[in-house]
Amino acid sequence: MFEQIIELSDSLDTILFYGVNNGNIRLLKDLYPNLHIVARGYMIKVSGTENDVPAFEAVLRKLERYCIDNNCLAEEQIIDIVKGHEPNVVRTDDLIVHGVGGKSIVARTANQRKLVKDYDTHDLLFAIGPAGSGKTYTAIALAVRSLRNREVRRIILSRPAVEAGEKLGFLPGDMKEKIDPYLQPLYDALQDMIPPAKLADYLANGTIQIAPLAFMRGRTLSDAVVILDEAQNTSVQQIKMFLTRMGLNTKMIVTGDMTQIDLPAAQKSGLKDALDVLRDVKGIARVEFSQKDIVRHKLVQRIVDAYEKHKQA
Repeated sequence: MFEQIIELSDSLDTILFYGVNNGNIRLLKDLYPNLHIVARGYMIKVSGTENDVPAFEAVLRKLERYCIDNNCLAEEQIIDIVKGHEPNVVRTDDLIVHGVGGKSIVARTANQRKLVKDYDTHDLLFAIGPAGSGKTYTAIALAVRSLRNREVRRIILSRPAVEAGEKLGFLPGDMKEKIDPYLQPLYDALQDMIPPAKLADYLANGTIQIAPLAFMRGRTLSDAVVILDEAQNTSVQQIKMFLTRMGLNTKMIVTGDMTQIDLPAAQKSGLKDALDVLRDVKGIARVEFSQKDIVRHKLVQRIVDAYEKHKQA
């Protein structure tokens, strides 16, 4: 067994380097299961084979340099460097919020950055664009940031359950169990940004509310960030009802994709109608995402492009 003590640079911020609750060190241990790694202060002791230990030190030095140069180190950068890839540099001015395990939730494209900027100066925003462009994820990150900064007391997330249609009654369980599958993308985003125990508390005490659009009727939504996702599947009456729920100290973000309307052919999309009716109303921001903003797997952008070309043909 070969053992080596690696001394880190004193210019390194060890809090950033080790991550929240030593999350980065735990990740390295998972990535190098054949090594025994002990970190304390500026010293890291590594035990393993004569080949594995020097290879690990080389990677550790790259991680150290990245952290010093960019003043951050998150899971995605660690994985990129371990795999020998060039990591994406996270600009601190693009950071929205720190997620679970110290993950940096950032605005990655020009339109995502525009949404973040417009959020600071507008109370109602429309974010329109294709699947995978990050419009909903960015909106939820902004809501979580406002909640952490105590700018609002709650987050309210909603979606129309159009896909369920009349078949909803045939699904097993109570109303929550019937509706939850249609709201799962919202839960997925929150789970990236809020630790599980804290998220469970927020959902239990109503700090975060996730509900189908029909549950918004008759409410006044104050001191909150309210997000309506998949708004292209609302009716004209539904989106008008939703927009008029706005109370004091409330921000609303409406997201949708006009190419994925699931309404009957004869029914006009409420989102399309709202964009037309409110086009000249002051105080409303509109951010239009495109295929260039798609940040999922590279194939997603190709798929969207292929469908667009087929539609035009």
